[in-house]
Formats: sequence, C-alpha cells, structure tokens
Amino acid sequence: MKVCTDACVLGAVAAVAGAARILDIGTGTGLLALMAAQRNPTATIEAVELDEAAAAQAVANFAASPWAARLYLHAQPLAQLAAACPRPFDHIICNPPFFRHALRSPDARRTTARHAANDTLSFAELARFAADFLTPPGRLTVLLPPPEMQEFEREAAAMGLFPATRLVLRHRATSKPLRHIVEFGRQPISVQKQDLPLHEPDSETYTSWFRERLGPFYLAL
Repeated sequence: MKVCTDACVLGAVAAVAGAARILDIGTGTGLLALMAAQRNPTATIEAVELDEAAAAQAVANFAASPWAARLYLHAQPLAQLAAACPRPFDHIICNPPFFRHALRSPDARRTTARHAANDTLSFAELARFAADFLTPPGRLTVLLPPPEMQEFEREAAAMGLFPATRLVLRHRATSKPLRHIVEFGRQPISVQKQDLPLHEPDSETYTSWFRERLGPFYLAL
C-alpha cells in the first residue's frame, strides 16, 4: 500500500500551512509526511508506523529527501506514542485502514495496511489520540470512503472533534463519491463542502484542479 491517488490528494490539500508540529499517523513509506514537509518549509513533521518494513523504507525516504532534518519516524503503535505523552501537534493527518469487511490478503503486511482499523488502529483510538494531542486550535485531517467516514465522524464527535471542511473526491463530476477528506476541529461549525472530480467528463485527462494541486508532486502530469 505504497502510493495511491487519493492519498496524494490528501497530502496536497491538508491545511498544513502555518503548523509548527505535524504528525502523520500510519505513514507507510512516508508519503504524507514528505508532502507535508514539501508544503510547509518550517514545520517539524513526525510520523508513526508500526510495520517494520514500511518504517524502514520511510526512514530511508526521509533521509534521501531535502527535508531530512525536519522528519522523524516513530516505529511503534500509536498507543506507545500516546503513552510517551508527546508535545501537542498543530495538525494531524491520517489515511487510516478502512477495508473492515473485505477478504484478507495472504500478505500479512498488506492485510495490516488494509484492515488495521479492526486489528491495530481503531477509529476510536485515532479520534481519542487526536483529541488528547492536538493543540486547542489544532486540526485533524482524515481520508476515508463515505460509509467509513460516517462511522469515524461519530467516534470523533464523542471525543469533541467536529467536521469543519469536507472534500468529496469523485472520478468525474457525475460519478458517485469515492472518498471524503474531512478536516476536524474542536468547535461544531457549518461545514464547508466541495466536490473534487479527478478526471474530465468522458476522458482520462486529469482536471485542471487536480493538475494544479498535484503538479508540485508528480514528475509527469
């Protein structure tokens, strides 16, 4: 589960500007942490990854990047990081596991990446950590399919975190919603919603919106 389009969109749109401390939960090979470092030239970015192979690759990717001095990897479960009582974060980003009822892969690492919401990282644990370790004005940005996002929003509300913005990803403008990217804060407010089609109608051409936001990260677009 190294790189996918919707995760790249999350990394490109999460409102990390102005954040001094950013945390990427379940960083995998470091994609979102690296994108945050590229977009915010002064932030310290920490990342959590429990899979040893993925964590090792993230460390290598961090070291090979221009932002190595600002990137830190915690190769441990989120619960261990919470037990260490880290300093609060200004922004937390997460593309959590969500294949909660799908068939499991024979590849154990791929299964963890896909199913850990049931096994090693529950939605309740993610919401609780964010509520405990975000600064008062801090933000949590999460990417999930619509049904799973509804479930996560219930868990977040129980922890005092409420949607502030909602980006609805679609393949095309007329397609059904593919993913929701929701930014959460501590105050219940009117949610700003935006539809984001990835492709032009009847074409595989990326929309101008996609090209503008992903251009700084894609080698060819």
